[in-house]
Amino acid sequence: MSNDSRQFAPATQRNREPILAILREELPVRGLVLEVASGTGEHAVHFVHALPHLQWQPSDPSSEALASIAAWRETEGTSNLLAPVELDAASDDWPVTSADAMVCINMVHISPWAATEGLMRGAGRLLPSGAPLILYGPYRRAGHELEPSNAAFDESLKARDPRWGLRELEELAQCAAAKGLGLSKVVEMPANNLTVVFRKTGSSRA
Repeated sequence: MSNDSRQFAPATQRNREPILAILREELPVRGLVLEVASGTGEHAVHFVHALPHLQWQPSDPSSEALASIAAWRETEGTSNLLAPVELDAASDDWPVTSADAMVCINMVHISPWAATEGLMRGAGRLLPSGAPLILYGPYRRAGHELEPSNAAFDESLKARDPRWGLRELEELAQCAAAKGLGLSKVVEMPANNLTVVFRKTGSSRA
């Protein structure tokens, strides 16, 4: 394709199957999954083929990422992969008003803290009771020494943007709790990453 806008992230090839294994356990049988910060779109394409019973809504604030997602959707997508929408997690103006689950991969550490706060607000607003918000990425944890590779990664992120960096899992959980999301599960993943599952508590969207 001469005008191929697809982007490629090598890490996707390595982590998509371990992430998919968690998604199979945590996502609902049917419904709409909103992926926040879909990036290249490679995860979305892989997941929709493996989870055909779910509708998958990719999103990203970057025009380049949206073009990449659209290109992947055109070449390899299925009917359950929806057209990408522009979504800035830090904003309260989201183009999606409800979802049965939310997924966010590798955004929390590569964005300002305001984006994480917005993500939690959005999840609290969109998700029904019991629905999951599933995050993947590297985190700091109390009582766990930060791995040398993650320490170096954290330094490189802060050098690129002082607002970025690995977040404390406990602080993340506090932010989620303030928006009606309870910490449900933390799963050790390859390459010193974690999958963190929150679930909406209570009976109403807030």
